[in-house]
Amino acid sequence: MKVRIISAIVAIAIFLPLLYIGGIPFFLLVYAMATIGLYELLKMRKQPLISVQGALSLALLWIILLPGQAFESGHGADIKIKAAILAVLLFLSYTVISKNKFDFDDAGFVILSVLYVGIGFHFLMETREAGIVYLFYVLFVVWGTDSGAYFVGRSLGKRKLWPEISPNKTIGGSVGGILIALLIALAFFAFTTIDIPLVKLLTVTVILSVFGQIGDLAQSAFKRHYGVKDSGNIMPGHGGVLDRCDSWLFVLPLVHVLQII
Repeated sequence: MKVRIISAIVAIAIFLPLLYIGGIPFFLLVYAMATIGLYELLKMRKQPLISVQGALSLALLWIILLPGQAFESGHGADIKIKAAILAVLLFLSYTVISKNKFDFDDAGFVILSVLYVGIGFHFLMETREAGIVYLFYVLFVVWGTDSGAYFVGRSLGKRKLWPEISPNKTIGGSVGGILIALLIALAFFAFTTIDIPLVKLLTVTVILSVFGQIGDLAQSAFKRHYGVKDSGNIMPGHGGVLDRCDSWLFVLPLVHVLQII
């Protein structure tokens, strides 16, 4: 527990100041986190980062991560779609060149991994650009859901939520996480400048809390499928980048898809 607490303090001491500063320092931090996250996924499937597929996946990841302001107005999405199409063709071509040592299943895994990590971390930057209060709202909803699910689940949770994927999660904990998230939303409405009507804010909070838990379960399913306990070991006691950011990767894109901000 002591190692876990120290590790969390160090991570927060690095992440929060750079989040507050924004700009290039935060941009570089997000790129580093996303790169490590992609490496963790590739490692699960025993795909080396220093390889043809690794180089292609990194190139596509870094293009997807680019914030909207890096492009001329309206051209960012078009360039990224073309880059994704080219990457798919190159990955499939490499299955032929490698004589199926890198096969179709590998290509599908790598492409989906890049999109999963890249889109999530891209919207981390986009949400910060929209306003720091919105990013803090999303992060606190995710953290509150996680903490609420843990403590309420330990106290009141009896019925398992999804034992085949994550045996420790309970239905009671899930509901508790949503309730804590709603309390956090009320606090943001009362004490910050967040510009979302209360009913909409509470409705959105429930959706984000639920999808944050689904993101956590999706990462658990990944790890269970590939037989690993943690996605990495960059944070002693916590695991890897994806272990800490799995809920964000689901919630942050959803914030923009639902046009909450």
